Amino acid sequence: MTSNSAMSKPVIGILGAGKLGTVLAARGTAAGYRILIAGSGAPETIRAHLTATVPGVDVDTKETVTQRSDVVILAIPIGALDNIPFEALRGKVVIDAMNHWLEADGPREDLNDPTTSTSEIVQARLPDSHVVKAFNHMGYHDVDELWAEPGDPQRNAIAIAGDDEAAVGVVDRIVDDFGFDPLHIGPLSEGVKLEPNTVAFGFTGSADGLLRTIDMFSSTPRGRAVLTARGGRL
Repeated sequence: MTSNSAMSKPVIGILGAGKLGTVLAARGTAAGYRILIAGSGAPETIRAHLTATVPGVDVDTKETVTQRSDVVILAIPIGALDNIPFEALRGKVVIDAMNHWLEADGPREDLNDPTTSTSEIVQARLPDSHVVKAFNHMGYHDVDELWAEPGDPQRNAIAIAGDDEAAVGVVDRIVDDFGFDPLHIGPLSEGVKLEPNTVAFGFTGSADGLLRTIDMFSSTPRGRAVLTARGGRL
């Protein structure tokens, strides 16, 4: 891909070598990024698995991946958040691609609290990092199959929510380079509109279509519950 090719690209670290992490690693290497990845298993085991599917990706421990990356994507079960190297993330852009899955994380009232969003919880745990929500609302198989070059009329959009303008700009470029139209929907609190059990979750389509879908949030049961809990505003 060629968008913004004249500009230097940040090193991207991915914590999580599961389905989404592997797909994002493939998209990143194809877009010319240096990708580092760590999973829950031994680096040697993960490396043997990824060598054939994602050539060019560097596999290491989560500590090394985090330290050597400029931008870190969290593609792990959100229940494993406490196991990441917090100190190494200070000052870095952190892309939150996580969701609360009952099957993986168990019943967690804190992750289903209508007064906040899971990305705001992540930001609270990483106060010295710049958390941006992205890559969470589209299925990993769609990320793998539905990317397209800039200008393609069939290009799909990925929503971005974040408080830091510079960090959002970094993620905007990454999303674009990975093959999707970036759609900035507002501050991190707006990320609640992209979580499971919302109309936007699982959406594929244009930026206009995604925005219209997100705008339906307040008329849904989850949206009404969130707005009521937050005093009528996000």
